[in-house]
Amino acid sequence: MSDAVAIVLAAGLSRRMGESNKLLLHVGDEPVVRRVVKACAGVTHRPVLVVTGHESHAIRHALQDLPVEFIQNPDFSQGQMTSVDAGLRAAPQADSYILALGDQPHLRVDHLALLLHSHKTEAKGRITMPSVNGVRGNPIIIPARIRARMLADPVNLGCRNLTRTQPELVHSFHTSESAFVTDIDTPHDLEAARAQFNAPHKLPQTAYQRFKKFFHHPLSAEQADVLASVKFPCC
Repeated sequence: MSDAVAIVLAAGLSRRMGESNKLLLHVGDEPVVRRVVKACAGVTHRPVLVVTGHESHAIRHALQDLPVEFIQNPDFSQGQMTSVDAGLRAAPQADSYILALGDQPHLRVDHLALLLHSHKTEAKGRITMPSVNGVRGNPIIIPARIRARMLADPVNLGCRNLTRTQPELVHSFHTSESAFVTDIDTPHDLEAARAQFNAPHKLPQTAYQRFKKFFHHPLSAEQADVLASVKFPCC
């Protein structure tokens, strides 16, 4: 388990989804935001910080039994960067901060564990961003020194401005995992995500060897066989 602080942005207005809050819609048997928070909770021993705004009571209800702390952003209608600011300011001291979007339903613990491993071993104090076929994705990992720098300049707060003007601050984690670049903004996105989740893919027999270091407890041979037969999305 990591000592990183995970911050999930869950305050947006979800305008492109119509009348529904995309974070509360189900992919599989759970709301989208719950899937993201559970993945984040699986890689850190700290509570996950969830920044709320729009329909905050419903978001809280969807996450009520998970290890989370809620941060209400009163300025959420002014854009996502206000939630980034609220989350980073409320976060306790840590070596690094996972900044996650609440609308990436295919993210799993193993995805985040690999991202954290790359950050720990290769980033050298830079911001770690997943890159899938040249497309930057999310979540990103911000080291403590850059968090302090971002908060010191609230006018230009945000990794996008920082990384565009100073690309040397970026460490790219190159991966083929589409979960890092799959989010939900529109009804079409939701339909595609549900179709992908229900696709009959199976975890390869060798996957236990690849992922066993990410499980909290040792698995028996029988449990490993069961794991290998489970249908997983994005594999």
